Amino acid sequence: MKPAPAKPVPAELLDFIRTGTKFLTAGHEDEDGDCAGSQLALCSVLRRLGKEAIPCSTGPFNRTEIKSFEKFFCAEIDEKTKEGSRVIIADCGRLERTGRLSSLLNGLPAAYIDHHHRDPGALQSNGNIFYVCEESPSTTLMILNLIDALGLELTTDEAELLMFGLCTDTGFFRHTDSGFPQAFEAAARLVGAGASPKKIHREIYGGKSLDSRILMGRILGRTESYFNGKLLVSAEDYEEIRLYGAEGKDSDMLYQLLQSVAGTEAIAIISQKKPDTCNVGLRSRDNIDVAAIAEVLGGGGHKNAAGAAVAGTIDEVKPKLLDLFKKII
Repeated sequence: MKPAPAKPVPAELLDFIRTGTKFLTAGHEDEDGDCAGSQLALCSVLRRLGKEAIPCSTGPFNRTEIKSFEKFFCAEIDEKTKEGSRVIIADCGRLERTGRLSSLLNGLPAAYIDHHHRDPGALQSNGNIFYVCEESPSTTLMILNLIDALGLELTTDEAELLMFGLCTDTGFFRHTDSGFPQAFEAAARLVGAGASPKKIHREIYGGKSLDSRILMGRILGRTESYFNGKLLVSAEDYEEIRLYGAEGKDSDMLYQLLQSVAGTEAIAIISQKKPDTCNVGLRSRDNIDVAAIAEVLGGGGHKNAAGAAVAGTIDEVKPKLLDLFKKII
């Protein structure tokens, strides 16, 4: 039995796909498993419909679990590639979050498939089509709903990609709360179609280097506590990233360890990715909306998991971050 979608696929999106012949897909910068898995599964679906489909991303593909995906993506879009194309943006609701691709994709007919919070008023902007379902635990689950709405049968390769994204964004279902059994119904269906949870767990959590564990120890060792232990903040400086590599930090495991500290309600990790730019990763428990903080900083995400790229050094970004948390903690 197919699980009922949390939100029906808009008829406008189905028409957008059926009447188009050539599609580019894109997602947010610093791809993760849900973003990459959504795009690649979507391109597979489009090709089965007889469309031309080109997955686009400038990366970086720094996460060890998605490095193997990089070869499937196009990093450059010339005028010939753009000619006659429509674009589908997966796992983010704003074109500027695609990074350098935004200027190349601007002006093309666009549709968005995303499970992050968006201002309802913004969903009607520029005549674009939005399929947004904040209740969905992953964008890949929304792609599964789209496959059903298009009347297609799921392939094994698509099932593996969709399961990969679902497991990425749920932390292998650690973050799945009551009230959304569709996540488990969908997982059972994906496994039935050939996806292997064992293989996906090994891909997501295995293959880490010794350096990544040393770096994690350094980041944990400099963690600071604020607001009576409710907020934990740490940082990864530019030299560490240069020394250990951008893929050195095992973010999911790092957040797991910090969230296990008694009294913790929110976590912020500041990474000096460039001499003049920091990436801020935010996590929280039930009540603190870190997506609202990320949006102020120019990023986005979920209520309990979000991030942003912020101009400045760690010493410049950290006070801004603490000020924003002070207002809500």
